[in-house]
Amino acid sequence: AHIPLLLYPFLNTVSKDRPFEYLRLTSLGVIGALVKVDDAEVINFLLQTEIIPLCLRIMETGSELSKTVATFIVQKLLLDDMGLTYICQTAERFYAVSSVLAKMVTTLQQTPSIRLLKHVIRCYLRLSDNPRAREALRQCLPECLQADPTLQCLPEPIANCLREDSVTKRWLSQLLQNLNLR
Repeated sequence: AHIPLLLYPFLNTVSKDRPFEYLRLTSLGVIGALVKVDDAEVINFLLQTEIIPLCLRIMETGSELSKTVATFIVQKLLLDDMGLTYICQTAERFYAVSSVLAKMVTTLQQTPSIRLLKHVIRCYLRLSDNPRAREALRQCLPECLQADPTLQCLPEPIANCLREDSVTKRWLSQLLQNLNLR
């Protein structure tokens, strides 16, 4: 059943009005629940749809909560080998994802959110598992993420959160190690 496709028009809305945001969030929640199951069939189905471009747009323009859920969905797609291969298959797909992640890092410098930062760093870390993506990330990883272990480029709230969140800090250290930036 392709029932999740019925939710895509709600994900595609650009209105920031509260009712549309609630619809977008609820629809993202359904897709998020699907990817949470870690089922290869679900991942394969979603990769054949427009979920990645829809999530990328929400990651750029949505509310903090919408961005967080959309980034979680992209993260779960990346954590599956099929999803990582799909995103890294073409330079266009990789750069679409990496450029949105970079914009999110820039936004997070103005309005910090550790939940969102955690998903962004996890996406970068998973991308670094692909050899071609690893090479590209060496060139396009935002400079402020390369500041570890000092974290001086990040806004103080994010730096404090990273100091307190050992898992995310470990992911960032592993990312920098994977990219030979540390």
